[in-house]
Amino acid sequence: MSTAARSPEARSRWLALGVLATGMLMTILDGSIVTVAMPAIQSDLGFSPAGLTWVVNAYLIAFGSLLLLAGRLGDLIGRKRMFLTGTGVFTAASLLAGVAASPGVLIAARFLQGVGSAMASAVGLGILVTLFTEPRERARAIAVFSFTGAAGASIGQVLGGVLTDALAWNWIFFINLPIGIAAVLVALPALPADRGLGLKAGADALGALLVTAGLMIGIYAVVKVETYGATSAHTLGFGALALLLIAGFLVRQATARNPLMPLRILRSRSVSGANLVQMLMVAALFSFQVLVALYLQKVLGYGAAETGLAMLPAAAVIGLVSLSVSARLNARFGERNVPLAGLVLLIGVLALLTRVPGSAEQANYLTDLLPVMLLAAGFGLALPALTSLGMSGAKAEDAGLASGLFNTTQQMGMALGVAVLSTLAASRTESLTAAGRPVTEALTGGYHLAFGVGTGLLTVALVVAFAVLRRTEETRQAAPVEQEAHPAGV
Repeated sequence: MSTAARSPEARSRWLALGVLATGMLMTILDGSIVTVAMPAIQSDLGFSPAGLTWVVNAYLIAFGSLLLLAGRLGDLIGRKRMFLTGTGVFTAASLLAGVAASPGVLIAARFLQGVGSAMASAVGLGILVTLFTEPRERARAIAVFSFTGAAGASIGQVLGGVLTDALAWNWIFFINLPIGIAAVLVALPALPADRGLGLKAGADALGALLVTAGLMIGIYAVVKVETYGATSAHTLGFGALALLLIAGFLVRQATARNPLMPLRILRSRSVSGANLVQMLMVAALFSFQVLVALYLQKVLGYGAAETGLAMLPAAAVIGLVSLSVSARLNARFGERNVPLAGLVLLIGVLALLTRVPGSAEQANYLTDLLPVMLLAAGFGLALPALTSLGMSGAKAEDAGLASGLFNTTQQMGMALGVAVLSTLAASRTESLTAAGRPVTEALTGGYHLAFGVGTGLLTVALVVAFAVLRRTEETRQAAPVEQEAHPAGV
């Protein structure tokens, strides 16, 4: 290990990365840990089936709609301040969720959790890229950050089942308390202080209202597609209103004296291309993360903890590739070529899943599912490189905005994946059931359709990545993020 690597400054940067990764872990883990405990929550608090969906939807709507605004506010008032405040709000909301004794209180707590998660997550990458300015070191840091997000989903599924079975559903929220408190205490000295640009540099209240309302209404329309249908007046009406508000926001940003989101950030092909590819990829991989879990439970008869353990090899290979391989491959082959290879592997994942058997008697985990889990290593190749490209065109004063934008497109991809793929799967299952097919075969037929559509989305993502993303040399010449001019602590 070099002297520089052992220096106090280097250790401080990696400690700061640990804090940021912990914040990401809490956010992702919270999204997956709740799904396992939903039946227990419904039974204990008396949720109606429709009301229960708001335990998830309240979080998603708040989180997805506030990321862009929170990222820009981090640039204006200071990214460290935004991270600390967000982590504090999330931790306090977790306590409220854990002690909730009625559906209304739990839903309100989940909304506040989404607010806190958006505040903390939106600035995480912005802080990271200003801490790690050397390309190889930044690539390693982004790999660690990306792996944390991927690992959080699998850990959440296992942990949610264990805590709910061994203790009670409340503990899926109480577990955030020591993690959140520790993150704040370590972040205070570890994260670099930054003063921000000041609110006057982007005090666009109308723009903030338009984009937040547009995203909130859009995510609401998407998450309710399964209830109302994709072509219903409800979905089309709210969808049209969301598009109108977002279009108004873009017009406002082009004309405002101090825009909330300077449109220069979208002029970079690497930034806009990486965000689009990520949205398509995440939408497609919803069918892997969620529908595979449903297949394991509803078709193969796995329990909650068994399902998490069955999917653990995917997290392991993603971690191995992210932490030990991706940075070196990015440096050797370029941040444009590595995600192409990752997308090819992910196409293989969903293509194989279109052939999984329709009953527990026919299925064999080692031959039918383990190869799928191992090919998920493609996610560990693609996401770190896309993250680097997504942040490559941001100047230091826009790092929080670029971070918020990248996280927003990720959440939009998840919401679209939930709406489109789950609706298609449910519709196909209903038609097969009506035709007299056994329940497990009907369910599997629905999953096959979703996996096939996901394969198509990944193929489109591959074409877009090949056509739009710049080569590494062009990306680095575009507008690299540089360390902020004012010293830390000022």
